[in-house]
Amino acid sequence: MSRRPSSFESHHMGRKTLQSEVILEEWNGSSSSELRKTAVISAYPSLLIQRSGSRFRLVGRRFFDAFVPEGFPSSVTPDYVPFQIWDSLQGLSTYIRTMLSTQALLSAIGVGEQSATVIGATFQWFLRDLTGMLGGILFTFYQGSNLDTYAKMWRLVADFMNDLGMLMDLVSPLFPSAFMLIVCLGSLSRSFTGVASGATRAALTQHFALQNNAADISAKEGSQETVATMIGMAIGMLLARITMGCPLAIWLSFLSLTLFHMYANYKAVCCLSLTSLNPQRCSIALQHFIQTGQVLSPQQVSEMEHVLPTWASSWSLRSIKLIHTHVRLGARISSLHHTEMKELLRLAGASNNKEKYLLVERKATISVIVQKDATANDIFQSFVHALVMAYVPDQKSRHLESMSWMDEHYEGFIQKLKISGWKTDRLLSPSICWRANWTCSPMDEKID
Repeated sequence: MSRRPSSFESHHMGRKTLQSEVILEEWNGSSSSELRKTAVISAYPSLLIQRSGSRFRLVGRRFFDAFVPEGFPSSVTPDYVPFQIWDSLQGLSTYIRTMLSTQALLSAIGVGEQSATVIGATFQWFLRDLTGMLGGILFTFYQGSNLDTYAKMWRLVADFMNDLGMLMDLVSPLFPSAFMLIVCLGSLSRSFTGVASGATRAALTQHFALQNNAADISAKEGSQETVATMIGMAIGMLLARITMGCPLAIWLSFLSLTLFHMYANYKAVCCLSLTSLNPQRCSIALQHFIQTGQVLSPQQVSEMEHVLPTWASSWSLRSIKLIHTHVRLGARISSLHHTEMKELLRLAGASNNKEKYLLVERKATISVIVQKDATANDIFQSFVHALVMAYVPDQKSRHLESMSWMDEHYEGFIQKLKISGWKTDRLLSPSICWRANWTCSPMDEKID
């Protein structure tokens, strides 16, 4: 008599007939856009592992990951690669020239000469470093809060001051009587470089970071700089060896590398398309919006932005009228004249306490008086209002026309800025040290 299969056996037999082949894949990569299949594992009819891609390719990818941020290129802005290329080239030229200037400096101190004393050379080196430290503190005190505002310009200034410092080191042996003065001035110049370069680099790192990966970008930038340093030092030592005893060759090499260094720095800064709004970028975007009703993208504004002082910019850029130079943000009320103070009091009395700022025209300059509890958004609005007021040609109707424009177009301007990729949460401006407060209360009228 045959036995009828149980329900468990029937279910198990059903599973056997429905069994399918399972394939397991292995992928490698730091981001979804950069994943590569490295292996395929299957269990039917027997365990089988199929590897794809060579081991050398995997090692090369690991080596590449040591120099680029995780998730590259989607984790950084599009201007990251061109900036890093030019920045690495300028760094390479810097380290080559450092070997030439250091060789000249050591020979001037007396290295290799029997008449030179250890204590004398130590004191000269100490005095040189001390001057640089004090210079760095003073520069931070006077310009520390302005480095974010004009990061591009200060980046160029930092490298120019570094070039000047190395030039003084190279010149110092030619003037033995003024050796310490020249060396200290060179150290002072380089101290400005250290402060400005470090601060602007931090601002640029924040700009490049699209996935809150500023620390990773900074670490990988350190790896890139280390490689550039090693290559530059090797080439610099070779060049110093070749040009030893030939001042003309040393100077030709140094000046040629300096010109290339300045060019590479300029190209690196021009590659940047910063999305933060400083006074100059805000002025360019606002003027174009008033004229056309459209907002320029960060890349378009970067092509019109002055990265050098106005007197050093090209004629094409000089023709662009920048109205932000006619606006003074955070003016001191006690510095105003009596007529200007009367006008300020009239405006304070007429204000409805909605805007936390007052605008006063003074000698073709719009002074912005900021209230003591004004927020970052209030400061941004006050600056835009001042730019609109400075743009109006008729001085008699400036207040009325600028207020009308703000009521009708300000919100639309902000929305279009956000759509174009601009950050509108704050204005990158120098710190506002002077503020004010005003209240308006009714006066008791005397009744006879």
